[in-house]
Amino acid sequence: MAARKLLGLFDVSSIVIGSIVGADIYIASAISAGLIGPFSLVIWIVAGIFAMVLAFVFAECSSLVPRVGGPFAYVSAAFDDFWGFLAGWSLWIAEMLALPVFTIAFVNYLEYLLPLGPAEEILVKGLFVFTLTGITIVGIKAAGRVNDGLTLVKLVPLFILIAAGFLALFRDPGLFLGNYLPFAPLGFHSIGASLVLIFWAYVGFELATLPASEVEDPKRVIPRAIVIGMGVVMAFYLSTNFIVYGAVNWQELATTRTPLILVGISLLGSAGALLMTIGALFSVSGSNESGMIGTSRLSYAMAIDGLFPRIFARIHPVYQTPVTGILVQGIIAFLLSLFSSISGLISFSVFNLAFAFLLTCSALVVLQDDGVGIVHRLLPLAGVLICLFLILGGTLVNNITGFIVILAGIPLYLYFSPKKDIRHLKELFTTEEAILMRRLEHKERYLAHFIQMVHRVFHRKG
Repeated sequence: MAARKLLGLFDVSSIVIGSIVGADIYIASAISAGLIGPFSLVIWIVAGIFAMVLAFVFAECSSLVPRVGGPFAYVSAAFDDFWGFLAGWSLWIAEMLALPVFTIAFVNYLEYLLPLGPAEEILVKGLFVFTLTGITIVGIKAAGRVNDGLTLVKLVPLFILIAAGFLALFRDPGLFLGNYLPFAPLGFHSIGASLVLIFWAYVGFELATLPASEVEDPKRVIPRAIVIGMGVVMAFYLSTNFIVYGAVNWQELATTRTPLILVGISLLGSAGALLMTIGALFSVSGSNESGMIGTSRLSYAMAIDGLFPRIFARIHPVYQTPVTGILVQGIIAFLLSLFSSISGLISFSVFNLAFAFLLTCSALVVLQDDGVGIVHRLLPLAGVLICLFLILGGTLVNNITGFIVILAGIPLYLYFSPKKDIRHLKELFTTEEAILMRRLEHKERYLAHFIQMVHRVFHRKG
């Protein structure tokens, strides 16, 4: 048997980038502009630092508990299956809530090309969700190949936007930089809410920390990959948002549901608007599909561990995909897209993520050896403080509702926890080969795949 190729620094850095960057950039800028104005650019930096600290926590946990499951596995190893279930349950809810965000964003951007009435919006949302649901059931690999072919369609609009923005800056710096004054026109009382919303754009780093057995020299490679990957992501986010807030006044951004169309019009006229619309539609579709893959795998992992309804472990006889989990999340995503707002969904999603991350940081305190250095000892404590800040940064109603939803999972745990896990499925799901294949299924996340293509070109030339 041929030796299995371990992942190196470039591979893991690409996974970090690909796990984070999706269609969030098309959504978050306008919401944060209405909360705190151009000062949002600083919040993008702070949110990136928060995400990097938590990514290091996950990397440390991954090296200590090198098995599939993420927060569910780490917290279970440190405490017990009950706390592990709560981590997995809150993470599943958070991932589920992200799906309708992209559905709503798709309709918002589509309306630039095709005005829709209320009934037509519902129809388009249904077609969007259930078309992607069907694709995810029928064949993830085929869907990934389609997304690979659309990589440039997703990337080119953003690179053109950034280039056009810097040209505008050089031509008339006074006009461009004038949109940054005043820098914090609304004061700083909404920093917490703004940070929660922008932090959501960095979510995905928790999927980027592989079990240590898959990485070459993990103690050295994973931390370096996190720094490199997060650095690339932050540079991409900051350059895009620097252009966004400079090209259009924050007050105009705050009133639009499609901020990048507004920026496209400002820089490139109607052609720019069309370009950004096409980029948004493809990017939102790709992010939603990738989210469907990951969310259904999480419910599947908990089901085969005996902590979720057994039906979520049902595999399609032909396509070998977790068909029940995919269908359930599709139905929930469609219903939530009809009755929820983007900002409300994001805030509630971050609350649940922060709860899962809080348990993960607490687990690392228990898992660490007594002899670790002061930096390693302070890392999970810093993570705990970040998670508490994200939780408290939401509204009181949001926090109360979040805790109620998390507590609602306890009866589910009590009912299913005595059941035996489904051993033959669990073994298939948790082999290192299976883990690696699932990671590769996510390569369509466009920035990482673009970097991989560039790397291959220069590698061949060398």
